[in-house]
Amino acid sequence: MAELATIARPYAEALFQVAGKGDLKQASEQLDAIAAVAANVQMRQYADNPKATVDQVFDVISSVVKSPLSDTTRNLLRAVIENGRLAALPEVAVQFHALVSERSGVSEATVYSAFPIDAAQLPAVVASLEKRFGRKLTASVQLEPELIGGIRVVVGDEVLDTSVKARLEQMKVALTA
Repeated sequence: MAELATIARPYAEALFQVAGKGDLKQASEQLDAIAAVAANVQMRQYADNPKATVDQVFDVISSVVKSPLSDTTRNLLRAVIENGRLAALPEVAVQFHALVSERSGVSEATVYSAFPIDAAQLPAVVASLEKRFGRKLTASVQLEPELIGGIRVVVGDEVLDTSVKARLEQMKVALTA
């Protein structure tokens, strides 16, 4: 089976193109809501049941979502269900948010750190990363003790690894060469 990211990309791009003409915020909120429902294991089991029709699955998902869905979101949901791609819906949301961020000039950055980064330190770290990557960043921090020290930053497909673990690996390669 193809990667979820590969499956999700056309759906995210299509929604972005259609929603870009209207309200991106509303599309984003509705997509998050249906993606949360689609991420539910029981919902996916129900959708995979051969006795459940496309209309039944669509009705269940749209009834669980609190606010009424726009035509754009309804069409996306129906297409995803008809093509048997309900499991890809959370990834569609991730890629859609990346497209929205890219349009606004902001990129998502994940900072992996061996130790917790203090809330007072984070703005300084983000500011230096913005200079390094040349764009605005919204950062999330995840602990990764196996880094030993330092940080590893992932922005899209770019990686900046200043961790002790990476430096030790570089030394190992240099010594064995």
